[in-house]
Amino acid sequence: MQDTITVTGNVAGNPEFKVTAGGLAVVNFRLGSAQRRLDRSTGTWVDDGTNWYNVSAFRGLAEHIAASVTKGEPLVVTGRLRLRPWESGGKKGVSIDIDAEAVGHDLRWGTTSYTKQATGANASASPSSSGEAEDAWAAPGLDSAAPAVPVGGETPF
Repeated sequence: MQDTITVTGNVAGNPEFKVTAGGLAVVNFRLGSAQRRLDRSTGTWVDDGTNWYNVSAFRGLAEHIAASVTKGEPLVVTGRLRLRPWESGGKKGVSIDIDAEAVGHDLRWGTTSYTKQATGANASASPSSSGEAEDAWAAPGLDSAAPAVPVGGETPF
């Protein structure tokens, strides 16, 4: 059984992207999650340390992180938790690692723009080709010629 964890925090440095000798894309970065608590005597929030996580991602997710994430950005990371003991120069500790399964910007602090990655046969297809009709995410029964805004000019939400 694997432990899954979701963490929010800020990227400590630009993600490091590598491709292994076997052709596997890998990205690594550190995520700092600041802890805050309410000081009941003053009624104010105070910093109470930072938890640090080493985050790794592979394949397509690694490529997307490398193209989308930079130092200082707030993220939400979900993945498999690994605790790794270490020893160096007489000191001992435990490294907290996350093998990321999903990574996204934390939209509490700003906005972002999403671009869907083209895959397979659709990667080389033009928008007017039949690839558009085969889109697995397309809603059935919608006509691409239909107006983007409902009649009356108001959005439904």
